[in-house]
Amino acid sequence: MQISDIIDQDTHPISSDDFMANCSDTLFQTGVLVLSDFIRPTALDAMRREGEAGQSKAYFCTQNHSVYLTPHNPAFPADHAANRQVVSSKGCICDDDIGAASPLRSLYDSPDFHAFIAKVTGQSALHPYADPLSSINLHYANRGQELGWHFDNSSFAITLLIQKPDAGSRFEYIKDLRDADAGEMNYAGVAALLDGTAQPDVLTMNPGDLVLFRGRNSIHRVSPNESDKTRMLAVLAYNAEPGVSLSESARMTFYGRLG
Repeated sequence: MQISDIIDQDTHPISSDDFMANCSDTLFQTGVLVLSDFIRPTALDAMRREGEAGQSKAYFCTQNHSVYLTPHNPAFPADHAANRQVVSSKGCICDDDIGAASPLRSLYDSPDFHAFIAKVTGQSALHPYADPLSSINLHYANRGQELGWHFDNSSFAITLLIQKPDAGSRFEYIKDLRDADAGEMNYAGVAALLDGTAQPDVLTMNPGDLVLFRGRNSIHRVSPNESDKTRMLAVLAYNAEPGVSLSESARMTFYGRLG
């Protein structure tokens, strides 16, 4: 499948300098960029069918973790914001389960898409993961499954919603709740969110939308799926340097295997 068959470049001219500059400005000013109907309907339908066919191979797990994705800190009590636990539960198929003819593969490998993402995110170059699992992931959330509150370790994330549930699975966030580079964790702000006294924003996204999100300092979650329709979301992951692999411990945690 050609990239012109996948991306609606009439609406989203990804090779246009003006378009790339506008997208970059939006991402850096607001922390999020949503490109609605980025994927053409035929390609989106192919992605959905691929996701349905692959779901039986997904590795499902439930994990308790802190919003900072760090181990228990003995300097604080268990109910401190640094140590309070939230739940993430989802399924995932990995890069080696994405077929060579998949439109997801064509999109991920496209030099034009690479150049667009690099320009918008301010990277000099983008490289796939060196391990066989981590470059393209397809996530599944069935009824009751969710992604708990957290900050990302990476500076940005690229996601593509393939199928949206009939209820629930809201992407909720608070922009710039901490400043990780300055070491300011804002425990009070996190506690207020976990206690329900601070209200997050909700990001609307629909199937076919490409979303770039700067989640290192913006806390976010996906609320539980409240329907019987599975949420399917592709995550496209790149590195600024070649030869980078996700650690073996992370691969076993997220994927249940090393390769």
